[in-house]
Amino acid sequence: MNRLAVLTLPLFIALASTSRSADDAKSAPRPPRGTINVAGEARRIHESAIVIDGHNDLPWELRRKSNLGFETIDIAKSQPRLQTDIPRLRAGGVGAQFWSVYVPSSTMKSGTAVKTTLEQIDVVHRMIRHYPETFALALSVDDIMRARKEGKIASLIGIEGGHSIDNSLGVLRMMHALGVRYMTLTHSETLDWADSATDKPKSGGLSPFGGQVVAEMNRLGMLVDISHVSPETMRHALRVTKAPIIASHSSARALADHPRNVPDDVLKLVAQNGGVIMVNFFPGFILPEGARASREMFQVARQLREQYPDDKKFEEALREWQKEHPLPRASVHSVVDHIEHIIKVAGIDHVGLGSDYDGITSVPEQLEDVSKYPVITQALLDRGYNAVQIQKVLGRNLLRAFRKAEEVSRSMAGSR
Repeated sequence: MNRLAVLTLPLFIALASTSRSADDAKSAPRPPRGTINVAGEARRIHESAIVIDGHNDLPWELRRKSNLGFETIDIAKSQPRLQTDIPRLRAGGVGAQFWSVYVPSSTMKSGTAVKTTLEQIDVVHRMIRHYPETFALALSVDDIMRARKEGKIASLIGIEGGHSIDNSLGVLRMMHALGVRYMTLTHSETLDWADSATDKPKSGGLSPFGGQVVAEMNRLGMLVDISHVSPETMRHALRVTKAPIIASHSSARALADHPRNVPDDVLKLVAQNGGVIMVNFFPGFILPEGARASREMFQVARQLREQYPDDKKFEEALREWQKEHPLPRASVHSVVDHIEHIIKVAGIDHVGLGSDYDGITSVPEQLEDVSKYPVITQALLDRGYNAVQIQKVLGRNLLRAFRKAEEVSRSMAGSR
C-alpha cells in the first residue's frame, strides 16, 4: 500500500522454445502508446489464465468508509467510491487476490498494532463469509486451484508491515494460524529489526532478530515480502531466506527512481532466488517525475506526522497537500514498461501484478480499477509476448513461488 499517498488451465510449459531474448525484445517494433482495445485473442488468453493480484487494500478502505460493515457498503453492488467491488473483480477476471491487512505504523507507537491487525484480518474473514458465492479463503496453492474450479475468487491475506507482529515470533505464528500467507517486512517506518525504504536505517538491513523472522516465515510457509523495505534489507533477506521471496507491490527503480522500487541488482538476485516482483500501478512509483513528486510527499508526510500526531488530523492535512500537488498522470503503458523491464533483467518467470488498488489515490489511464486487468493482457500481446508468457505474468509465476515456499516449509517441519 502506498498508504502515505492515500492519506499518506494449467500451462506449466518450459519457455526454452517460446521466450523472446532481450535482443529480440529490444528490436521488436513498439505499438502506438495510445488507447488499448482488448480484442478476441487477448480475451481468450485472459480467460484461460489465473489472474493473481499481490496487493489490494480494500479492507482498510472499508474501515475508513464504513466502520467495517458490509451492510453499509455492499461490494456485491457497484461502489464508485472504491476501486474494488465484486462486479468489477468478475469483469477483470481475477482468480486470486491477496487482501492487505494494513494498519498504520503509528499503531506501533500506540501499542495497538496487533489488535488493529487482528481486526483487519477479521474484515477479510467476514467478507468471505458474507459473500460465500464469490470468495473462498485460500491458505495454499491447492486452495487457490480449488477455488478456481468452483468459480470463486481465492482470497489470501497479507500483512503489510512487520510492526504488526510487535517484535514477537509467537504473534507471527498466530497470524499464520489465522490465514496470513505473506508479510511485508516493513512499511514506511524502520523497525527494531528491519530497515524501511523511506526511513533512517537502524540495522543496515536486518538485525539478528530480523533474520529469525525470515527463518520462521520460511518454516511456516509464509512468503517473505520485500516491498517497502530498503535495498539493503532486500539484499539481506535474499541472503538468508531458504524460500522464494516476493515483492507484493513494487516496481523497477531503473525506470522510476523511488526508494520503494527494486534496483536492477536486486532483480537479478530475485531471479536467482526464484522469487517474483509484482508490479505496483501507482503513478508515483512508475513515472520518473512521479517518483520525484512521491519522494517529496513522503518527506512532507513525515513532517506532518510530527505536527499532527492524531491520525485523522494528519490524514486531513496530507490530503490537502496532495490536492495542491497532484501527481502526473500515468497510463497502462507505464505499468507494462515496468513489467517488461523486469522481464529483461530478471526473466519472464519473475514478474507479476501487485496493483495496490484501494491503497492509491491516483491510477493509470485504462487501469482505473480491478475490472481493467485484460488491458494488460492485450498490451503484452501487442508487445509480442505469447499466451504462455502472458499467463506467467498474470499469475503462474506467483503460484510457482508459493508452491516452492510450501515445499521449503515441509522440509523444515521438524526444525522447531
